[in-house]
Amino acid sequence: MRVQIFKTWDRVRSSFWFLPAVMAGGAMALAFATVALDKPATDWLTVTWGWTFTGGAEGASSLLGAIAGSMITIAGVVFSMTLVALSLASSQLGPRLLRNFMRDTTTQMVLGTFVATFLYCLLVLRTIRRAEENAFVPHLSVTLGVLLAVVSVGVLIYFIHHVSVSIQANEIVARVGTELIEGIDRLFPESIGQGAQRIPTEPPDAGFLDTFGREARPIGSAGDGYLQFVDGDGLMELAMQEDVVIRLERRPGHYVVATRPLVMIWPGNMITDQLVDHVNAAFALGNQRTSDQDIEFAVNQLVEIAIRALSPSMNDPFTAMTCVDHLGSALCRLAQRDMPSPYRHDTQDQLRVMTPVFTFPEVTDTAFNQIRQYGRSSAAVTIRLLETIAVVAGSVHRPEDRAALLRHARMIDRGAHGGLPEGEDRQEVEARYQIASQLLREQAGSGP
Repeated sequence: MRVQIFKTWDRVRSSFWFLPAVMAGGAMALAFATVALDKPATDWLTVTWGWTFTGGAEGASSLLGAIAGSMITIAGVVFSMTLVALSLASSQLGPRLLRNFMRDTTTQMVLGTFVATFLYCLLVLRTIRRAEENAFVPHLSVTLGVLLAVVSVGVLIYFIHHVSVSIQANEIVARVGTELIEGIDRLFPESIGQGAQRIPTEPPDAGFLDTFGREARPIGSAGDGYLQFVDGDGLMELAMQEDVVIRLERRPGHYVVATRPLVMIWPGNMITDQLVDHVNAAFALGNQRTSDQDIEFAVNQLVEIAIRALSPSMNDPFTAMTCVDHLGSALCRLAQRDMPSPYRHDTQDQLRVMTPVFTFPEVTDTAFNQIRQYGRSSAAVTIRLLETIAVVAGSVHRPEDRAALLRHARMIDRGAHGGLPEGEDRQEVEARYQIASQLLREQAGSGP
């Protein structure tokens, strides 16, 4: 149930309708409230401040009509500008970035501001009565409508600036890089259940693992799709309640096929239809990956931007180098974090959940492999990759992390010798490789 709430909230945050709908509802409530309070408030404000609207019914109707018409027109212009930005981002930087634009709170608030002002003026307009014996002009409400129109003009000016900035490649890359760093801060270190240990930790004895492999039985997925959310606390509670050990076969970001094993349960004879339903309820599937629990998704977004920039049709190595810089920034933070343990225990130190975890070498492979493959003929990108490895080398403290960086430095150096025709470019790459490998060896010599 909790993962479905997370999934629904993530979908709502990525929509263009939710925040504008909330703001439109607030505008409707404001219109009814101001009209109800209009008579006493108008008299008080007119006497005290003298700044409320004092025209007649005809003037109020014309004013509100003009504001409402202009607001709905501007809302259409804003929507068109948003679609142009989405189309540009999709064609040049990748379709997976559309979700980032749709989650942009500024765009949602701008659309909501114009729709809310339109609805407010429309609802106030319907309360104006021109009959002499029953005339009513909501002076305070009309005044507030004028103020909302002034605010909307300021919002429009800001939105034009915001769109101009948000479609710049460096700004998009920085936004994705910030999302990646926030994901690292959120997921590392990670703890499912109470008293979870960090790596390094001793795995269960070989006898138990052998017994688990022989006696555990699978629970298949109820549907197809990308694994978006896993309710770790729910799985821990379920394992304690049923007195079983659960091993996750898939992690967030993996594609799950219906009926294929989602988890393994030990003892296998404890599986019931109710347990199957509860296990599937702890996993949320969707048509696309999300970055909330999938750190590799944000890495893949930066990699996609980089390899598109390296394509012959775009030939933009500067954008690719910007992506490499942000990947290096994220890897520096990740190298300093404790990796979560795959073995999760309850309060009695009883093993309950075994789960696949992200490791620094895996994230490094995701970050560098494709950029190295597509950028081997670009001296500038190759050199920036080696410089980034040298920077990250100053943050690593685990031997397996240093080995992963050194392995990538060697592959980059070998690729450059085959992909760069100019000898001096190869010498420059070789010099950067020697610097990076020397730093990694020095770190290994000074480590524990």
